[in-house]
Amino acid sequence: MRFNNDKYVRDQYRTTERLDTRASVWSADEPGRSPQDVALLALREVHPRRILEVGSGKGNLTLRIAEEIQCEVIGLDSSAAMVSASSALGVVTIEGDIRDLPFPDASFDAVVAAWMLYHVSPLEQGLSELARVLRSGGRLVAITNGKAHLEELWTAVGAEHEEPPFSVENGANHLGRFFTSVEQRETATHALFSDRESAASYLGSIDRSDLAHLLPHSGWPLRVHGATAVFIADQPK
Repeated sequence: MRFNNDKYVRDQYRTTERLDTRASVWSADEPGRSPQDVALLALREVHPRRILEVGSGKGNLTLRIAEEIQCEVIGLDSSAAMVSASSALGVVTIEGDIRDLPFPDASFDAVVAAWMLYHVSPLEQGLSELARVLRSGGRLVAITNGKAHLEELWTAVGAEHEEPPFSVENGANHLGRFFTSVEQRETATHALFSDRESAASYLGSIDRSDLAHLLPHSGWPLRVHGATAVFIADQPK
């Protein structure tokens, strides 16, 4: 499976270009209800003073958390390019691995893992580390996609989409091994491909350029649905 292959992950995030390509086409179906909005609401509910975001990417969500919740936030990413982009926003970001977090036990009130747990192998090692650095009563907020993600795009090229290793369908089971309470909140999102070229660029960003020639020559723009959920997992107090 490509999602959690270390080489695939390194190649994906060696620069910010591929991430930018994917992020540019997505919108929430309902204003104020993006996956990030839902995640922020889940954080506000526990009034955290110190938050860690793992797989923080370019730092956009990290910065938004710091500004809207008014607390200390640290970003962590395994990509030097992402750490550089995040740091340029003024976000405290360090280069590191979720499987070996450089923090003492019970260091954070909350941890955020947005669209990154499906890249972690072994997943159990990453989740164990997240549980370790959370204080008693702490909260993990994780965002991920499911098997039906981009279904219309996969149908257009006649290909099946792999279910991510950490997905909408199995995320609760994985989290239930490390956290006492797990809640799943659905979100409604869509991607809009203005033309064949934009869809081909998206496929290229996930190493599926081999499918680009199968894209139809008519029927654009193409609106496709996301399959995304926010998981809220709590530690006992």
